[in-house]
Amino acid sequence: MYRLFTHNDLDGVACGILFRLAFGEKADVRYNSVSGLNYQVERYLESMNDRMKKEDYLYITDLSVNQENAEIINQFVSEGGNAKLIDHHKTALHFNDYTWGVVKVEDDRGVLTSAASLVYEYLVHENHLQKNGSLDDFVELVRQYDTWDWDIHKNYRAKNLNDLFYMVSIEEFEERIVPRLQSGDCFEFDDFEQKLLEMEEDKIERYIKRKKREIIQISSDALFGGVVHAESYHSELGNELGKEFPHLDYIAILNLGGRKISFRTVHDHVDVSAIAGEFGGGGHAKAAGCTMNGEAYKRYIDQAFQLDPIKQDATRNVYNLKESRDGCLYENRDRDLFLIYKDGKRYFVSMDNKEPSGPFESFAMAERFLKREFGAALARDEIYVGYLESIVHQIKSKRGPTSN
Repeated sequence: MYRLFTHNDLDGVACGILFRLAFGEKADVRYNSVSGLNYQVERYLESMNDRMKKEDYLYITDLSVNQENAEIINQFVSEGGNAKLIDHHKTALHFNDYTWGVVKVEDDRGVLTSAASLVYEYLVHENHLQKNGSLDDFVELVRQYDTWDWDIHKNYRAKNLNDLFYMVSIEEFEERIVPRLQSGDCFEFDDFEQKLLEMEEDKIERYIKRKKREIIQISSDALFGGVVHAESYHSELGNELGKEFPHLDYIAILNLGGRKISFRTVHDHVDVSAIAGEFGGGGHAKAAGCTMNGEAYKRYIDQAFQLDPIKQDATRNVYNLKESRDGCLYENRDRDLFLIYKDGKRYFVSMDNKEPSGPFESFAMAERFLKREFGAALARDEIYVGYLESIVHQIKSKRGPTSN
């Protein structure tokens, strides 16, 4: 038997589908959460008899085991057993020190890998599976979604595949996907799935819009994070919130029911796997996660609970617009006003009765400073007009009365 322990997300389940296509009824596929893997692997290793030691092939994909299980597996392999761990997370690179570990974050071309793309390559190389157009397409969609390359390439089919995955059970997803991977030149969604996906897209859009009003800004270790509670659509939410609030270094998405935190970033200067690693988690540079422990609770719940949500930028302005040549006005929750203006090629931030802050090399840098340090947002037109009127009034007062 080919015993596969794999993750229960799209990438991990895609590995399971590839194993079923390669080995048929000889594939025993078990889907696991990050926290549940070690217990399941430990139970399997304890139950292994002499026949299983000779006949079984143990595979672990898209997840990595703890040190204790790694040593047991290593002993199993040294005694003639068959095992292989295939993963693409940076936090699993140390498994390459074992003869049975294959961990690649990037392929030879510098393209980010997924577990499914590595498993597909392995199964084809070992002559367990034959390539075809629909398989190539399916695996690439999974890879693009898991690495977030789909957002760079605007390949919404990859996102749609993940949406479909979460709309049905794993069993139904497999039943829908497997037949179309056995033939055909391209992976396609059927008409019913297309309709479902259209409805789901509207639902996701409404959900994200609501969460934009709930996000809270915190700071820790010189990084600014956005904290939001959400049970669904973590990847989409993290991506959209990161774009909506680019002054934040990362987004922390809390699932209190599952006691888990997902970390996302749209920036290249931040590695959220390092943040997750502080709490015993891991993942990719731009997408990672951890189980909520005491320290994580203090940072992301205790600290955030006492703060107000981020003040939203005005969205219907006609006059007070970002990057206006005449400057644009911002306001924080204390009703303090700030003006971003340009002097030559550089930008400054003016605050009442204080020396201007700056210079900043770009408008984005000036706004980033303002939002991070003062929690200010683009003011509404009526506040902007009132601000201009007050300036005019001050000028007239300084000039004194005029004669006709």
